Amino acid sequence: MSESKIERPEVVTEAHLEYLDELRESGITNMLGAAPYVQEAFGMSMCAAKEVHLYWMQSFGERHA
Repeated sequence: MSESKIERPEVVTEAHLEYLDELRESGITNMLGAAPYVQEAFGMSMCAAKEVHLYWMQSFGERHA
């Protein structure tokens, strides 16, 4: 069974992914609740922050293999 690469939404930048990686490393929050941190840090809507967060979670294993 082959896994397909997850397509990155246009809203997601490398800065978002690096921020979430650093947030994870800091241990400040459980990463399931990280979307509000993204919203605040980048001044984006909650909808966009959730899209960034979802992509980060779905692609984590692929990006850190």
